[in-house]
Amino acid sequence: MNPYRLTKEPVMTGNYPDTTGPLLFFDTGVGGLSILREAQRLLPTAPVVYAADYAGMPYGTKTEAELSTRIPLLLGRLVERYKPQLVTIACNTASTIALDVVRSVLDIPVVGTVPAVKPASLMTKTGVVGLLGTTATIRQPYVDRLAGEFAADKKLLRFGAPELVHAAEAKLRGEEPDPEAITAAVKGLTDQEHGDEIDTVILACTHFPLVQAELQKSFPRPVQFIDGAQGIARRIAYLTNDIIWPETVRSGIFVTTGSLDALAPYRKAFQEFGLEKFEAL
Repeated sequence: MNPYRLTKEPVMTGNYPDTTGPLLFFDTGVGGLSILREAQRLLPTAPVVYAADYAGMPYGTKTEAELSTRIPLLLGRLVERYKPQLVTIACNTASTIALDVVRSVLDIPVVGTVPAVKPASLMTKTGVVGLLGTTATIRQPYVDRLAGEFAADKKLLRFGAPELVHAAEAKLRGEEPDPEAITAAVKGLTDQEHGDEIDTVILACTHFPLVQAELQKSFPRPVQFIDGAQGIARRIAYLTNDIIWPETVRSGIFVTTGSLDALAPYRKAFQEFGLEKFEAL
């Protein structure tokens, strides 16, 4: 029996004996928790492994060649160890660069995270949409294709704000997010031509919804935010519809490529997601 295929019958897995394999979420850090939160609302008892590539952070400043090599290798190791039913790449940068490669090498469903350009174009009233992402994400041809297909009659203003990744990480540690990083991200959009007409903002990095409240306060006018997490959660639920999940919630596993000691400040926040076991990759 192929241990990776979706099935109604229990499969043997290293960390979850005699039950179904877990859902695997992958990101550079804690940003993917914004996706995990929505997935747990739909699948509250599904076992979870959350993997953070802290040794490779930040992805937004790395080259496409580096990421298209690193990400498939890491996910291959994670799939071999944890035997998940499905992988979610809960990172916009990783998805826009390496999603196709990962899907070609893994024998299980892989869900990606891409900028929510289509729903944003339907939401806007002014026709001017802002997009906040990492430097790597906003320059991807994939984003160009989304804009051309779904927002050709709109103005899509992009700004790379990698500092927001660190602001979100700080917030999850219980610290105050850097207000200068928040202000710089907002001004990066509003200072552009037609920036004062923005009424919808795409958060094209899974870290960014964690500081949405701070971003909202900094905008000079009311704006609506969209990040696509709910749609991704629905996709995960659809692809695992045939699986019989455990009746009770089990402790989730947090895996890091970095130092386990460095996770100490986050552990209180992780408990809210049921992530209570910690391992190094």
